[in-house]
Amino acid sequence: MNMIPLGSTDIKLSRMGLGTWAIGGGPAWNGDLDLQICIDTIVEAHRCGINLIDTAPGYNFGNSETIVGQALKQLPRDEMVVETKCGIVWEREGSLFNKVGDRQLYKNLSADSVREEVETSLQRLNIDCIDIYMTHWQSVPPFFTPISETMETLNALKAEGKIRAIGAANVDASHIREYLKHGELDIVQAKYSILDRALESDLLPLCREHGIVVQVYSPLEQGLLTGTIARDYVPGGARANKVWFQRDNMLRVIDMLEQWRPLCDKYRTTVPGLALAWILKQSDLISILSGATAPEQVRENVQALSIALTDEDALMMRRMAEALDHV
Repeated sequence: MNMIPLGSTDIKLSRMGLGTWAIGGGPAWNGDLDLQICIDTIVEAHRCGINLIDTAPGYNFGNSETIVGQALKQLPRDEMVVETKCGIVWEREGSLFNKVGDRQLYKNLSADSVREEVETSLQRLNIDCIDIYMTHWQSVPPFFTPISETMETLNALKAEGKIRAIGAANVDASHIREYLKHGELDIVQAKYSILDRALESDLLPLCREHGIVVQVYSPLEQGLLTGTIARDYVPGGARANKVWFQRDNMLRVIDMLEQWRPLCDKYRTTVPGLALAWILKQSDLISILSGATAPEQVRENVQALSIALTDEDALMMRRMAEALDHV
């Protein structure tokens, strides 16, 4: 497994991590998954050389963290990098975020809230220290907390040994610059796929400049880039309102993936393997979160790490995706 350094820490990250939003189940994913398969998936990730497991309290109200905690009992703790988040709450006040099922989520990055969250996450995960602690969504009015104050709390948690590294998800370049004024920011989590390349404009160059790892989520656009979505598929749950799952867009993506078939043959890989390999080629400081929900999906996804796309083929794939933006 290819490894990359995490900022100035002594942590090394696998270039592919396991994202566990879907494993958490719940209304966003049309119900819970089989618990044993979820645990087996996390264990298989370790067997395949993946050391990074990403979770969050907001993934089905703590259920994802609880499942990860159960899986960690079967794994060598010193070989795993556990990443979870703060800032999305449902049992206290905050700025409105979104609703999952009949429960409202809120944004809250106040000192008291973050300290309460870190303790409950440690309990669910059944560990003594969180390797990477990340702000999940950034603070907004009316319950606004300046980044300087949030970083003061995170730096204190780091000094106390409750967390080892600090990350921020769903940020823009101005957020990153503000974080860096008040301490070390080791990793940024952002959405990135061959269909959604927005971070290339300023976020990716800024992270390169400061040696910040860019951790990519939804690299397969919630399954659309797996090549397994049928033309008559009707999206539900978390997919229902996504731009690329709107029918006309979905069909155009499926057409593009069919054009990838010669490349699949050339590299002896699958459609998702190509999609992941394309992302890895964009920067040496990119780590991908793969949202696998079964052991065989983990095995398939890690194959992308051994694909060496040529510059010409990567450019051809980019041009195909860019063409979808202008139809």
